[in-house]
Amino acid sequence: MLTRKSKLLLTKIFSFFSVVRGYNIWVIALAQYLSAIFILAPHESALSILLDWRLFVLVVASSLCIASGYIINNFYDAKKDLINRPKKAMIDRLVSQSTKLKVYFAINFFVVVLASLISWKAVLFFSAYIFLLWFYSHKLKKYPLIGNLTAALLAVTPFFAVLMHFKNFYHVIFAHATFLFVLILIRELIKDLENIEGDLANDYKTIPVLYGEKLAKTIITLLTCFTVIPVFFLTDVYNVGYMEIYFYLGLIALLFFIMKLWKSDCKEDYVKLHFLLKFIIVSGVFCIVLIEPSVLINGKKLLSTY
Repeated sequence: MLTRKSKLLLTKIFSFFSVVRGYNIWVIALAQYLSAIFILAPHESALSILLDWRLFVLVVASSLCIASGYIINNFYDAKKDLINRPKKAMIDRLVSQSTKLKVYFAINFFVVVLASLISWKAVLFFSAYIFLLWFYSHKLKKYPLIGNLTAALLAVTPFFAVLMHFKNFYHVIFAHATFLFVLILIRELIKDLENIEGDLANDYKTIPVLYGEKLAKTIITLLTCFTVIPVFFLTDVYNVGYMEIYFYLGLIALLFFIMKLWKSDCKEDYVKLHFLLKFIIVSGVFCIVLIEPSVLINGKKLLSTY
């Protein structure tokens, strides 16, 4: 039988896991490793990448930065979340605001220490990343489009840490990054539609709040159509192996997404669209292995033609 103190501790751990969105962080860490193996370092063996301690440190530092970003974002959005996500907000409030700040500063200090093991450039990179995560949560997210663009950029920034580590600037990498960036930007705009009540109450100047849902839907539709461009390059110009199946299915899913978008008129509808986009993004992470599935069988990569 668990004691009362043990139950309270477990409850607070669960609450903090909710604050840092631990269920998202492991997906990003996995995406960094899969990107390194199948995209960023096509000429290196999978085993050498997995045993690269510098890459491990970069992935851990990135994960901790993201966790601290979620903490500070939760700190500033506490009132808004009570309206938009009341159940999650009540769980998150089991950890006090002062505790969140203490953990936030401790994590960021540890990130800088880890980065110093790599190089002074890594220290500058992660220090800038930490600052931008704070500045976005404190100021930028309250402004239309600027907040959305910043959020999407911050979401893909951890991949640039891995990119700089391998120093392989293949054009295909930027095609992948563009596709991911646009999907995340669309998701941020959907979140604005989803959270319009809380944004109105807390003076967040998002596109739906300032210009209405119709304009927001129009922008989302145009961005969704734009995904055809990076998909064209990824399937017809570059060699992405069997992953082209994912991109074709992704376009079909996005077509369905647009149809449902214009029929949506309430929070529940936007939540479903949000989950659809999240599914497309997360499934894309796992589908990276389709670029060269032979790695899963023999652990080796054929010479890539990027």
